[in-house]
Order: sequence, then structure tokens, then C-alpha cells
Amino acid sequence: VMTQPNNHKTKAYQVYRTWGKRCTYVEFLTTEADPEIPTIVSPTKEEYGQIWGKTKFGFKTAYEKYYNKVDWVMKADDDTYVIVENLRYLLSSYNTSDPIWFGFEFKVIVKDGYMSGGAGYVLSKEALRRFAEISLPNATLCQQDDGGAEDVNMGNCLKSVGVVSMDSRDNFGRYRFLPFTPENHIGQREWNSQGFWYWSYIKYPENTGMHCCSDLAISFHYVNPQMMILLEYLIYHLRPYGLDFDKIDDAPTRNRGNTSDILRLAF
Repeated sequence: VMTQPNNHKTKAYQVYRTWGKRCTYVEFLTTEADPEIPTIVSPTKEEYGQIWGKTKFGFKTAYEKYYNKVDWVMKADDDTYVIVENLRYLLSSYNTSDPIWFGFEFKVIVKDGYMSGGAGYVLSKEALRRFAEISLPNATLCQQDDGGAEDVNMGNCLKSVGVVSMDSRDNFGRYRFLPFTPENHIGQREWNSQGFWYWSYIKYPENTGMHCCSDLAISFHYVNPQMMILLEYLIYHLRPYGLDFDKIDDAPTRNRGNTSDILRLAF
């Protein structure tokens, strides 16, 4: 989880006590150690323009430390909220020995697109290996200095070694990795936000209203510590008594594969 010393006691700690505890392993990529959270201390400068340097160091460390312990590695920010169970469900349909990665895909800048850094992205074991062993050490394949947009650079480095971007939407075409808050996605409409960069960046069209986001959504971004606690309560504690979830939707939400389900979704 990408963080910084000024955020340890607020954002990072909130991640650690909410969704972070559901991960097999969780570490916070920062520039200062903290006894209250597990940290990976990066030697890079603590500047926004140096985030790519922290990201490279984080994935290299993850490869060295966890390659033989895990099948998937996720990068998220300290204002990203992740529903880990839904992430595991998505990944259960794929083979970690394939060079693949998942996230919220933008179609610009990088050939064949790249994943939004804020929504978080996930690399398979093979994708991580190719990045750490082949792409990262080679200046012709991967940017060597620490500047530039972290998610764009990662997209270029992974594409250069044959890592394939996967469609993480559900069987209704609804997004599961989301770069804004739930409120933003549910309320935004393209017709009343003409010129907003988002609409020209997204690879797939976004459904409107409640159908913007999957019932099996995986992540939201720009989630402050207060909203993180609210989401924790709403997702893991609030239960409508007697509600039969099977009667709410015309068809169950699941991983993609049956495109006919998209046609059954009523708008």
C-alpha cells in the first residue's frame, strides 16, 4: 500500500485496521519505518513526482520477499478501499502462471492501455517475475529514473514483456476496480460533465446510476479515513433483516464469460 510518513497515523492506519487485515500479507510502502504498521522503507525521495521510484522499489521488494509465498500482488494507495473477498473471487477464475494483470483500464498514452494507479492493480506471479527479472533491469524496456506517472510507466514496462491487460468487469459489464468514490460513480453522468478527462480515458463505457458499479466491486479510490470506516460498516456489518438477495437481481453477478447476461440488465 503506497503511503507517506504524514499519513501513517491516519490513512495508513485505517487501511491496516480495515481491509488490510483481510490480505494474506500487507505492507506499507513509505520512506520511514513505523512500529505500528508493517513497512517497506523506500530509499527514494518523498515527493509526488518520485512515486514511480517508490513503485519500482515496492514491486522489486515484493518479488524478492514474497514470490514463493503468494500468487498475486496488488498495489493500492492509502486512500483506496478494497473488498478483498471480491478480489479473490475475480482471481479464482485465472491462472497466476499466465502473464496478466487487472485493474481499471485506461485506453490512452500506453499502447493497448494501462491500469489506473488509484483504483489499484494486481499482477499475477508470472507478471511480477517478468517485471522484476526482465523489464525493470532493462532501460530499453522500462523507465529507469524515478520520475513520471507511476501507472503509465508500469503499463509500459509490463507491455514490453508481454503482460496482458485483462477485463475485470463483471458479467453485466459493470466495473469492479473504480478510480473514484461510490458517490462519484453513482452520481456522475457524461452528459453533464462534458470535457471531463475521464470520459476520453476509459476503455469501456460506464453504466449510469446504481449500475455503474458491480455488486462484486473490488475497489474505490479517494476514500478518506472517515469514509473507510463507513464502508467497513456498510459492507461487513449492516444486514437488512430477512432480505433475500437472490430476488433483488434478474440474474446473479459473477465473473465474465456469459455475455448474454449483459442484455438482461434493465437500465
